[in-house]
Amino acid sequence: MLRVKAGDLDKMGLLFERYNRPLFAFFYHMTHTTHASEDLVQNVFYRMLKYKHTFTGEGEFRTWMYYLARNVLNDSVKQNKTANHYDVNEMADKIGGGTLADEGLEKQQDKDFLHKAMAGLSEEYREVLILSRFQDLKYNEIAKVLNVNEGTVKVRVHRALGELKKKFFTNERR
Repeated sequence: MLRVKAGDLDKMGLLFERYNRPLFAFFYHMTHTTHASEDLVQNVFYRMLKYKHTFTGEGEFRTWMYYLARNVLNDSVKQNKTANHYDVNEMADKIGGGTLADEGLEKQQDKDFLHKAMAGLSEEYREVLILSRFQDLKYNEIAKVLNVNEGTVKVRVHRALGELKKKFFTNERR
């Protein structure tokens, strides 16, 4: 970018080749529309040329680029209030600490670990957890379903949760 700033505009093509896909992915995760994301990427590169004098080289280029990208997105949201965009200001903490894609991946991995852990439980434990936690039945209702007393259900749920916890964290570490 420093060479572009110095007047070597051919280097802008290299920057475009390196960064158009990551920018597109950023915008696509924010807008969920291909066409809008493509337009926003073009706007970022236009602004890079327009505001090249603001790049000092002291910080990382990507930081400056995403700063411009967030401004482009904010401007787009302001211009198209009827469009379905996320509010970038509300998402700033998430973007700064990790991408939404990373958070989504972590949630999916947690679900996968939970499914593996549940599958590893005995049928007796899996059954009481499904009834109590997923079907929201009360212990006295589960006792009637299983034809056992309520105390037995409480003990099974407690033990099942302990086993589930062990299996979940064992799977997660692998």
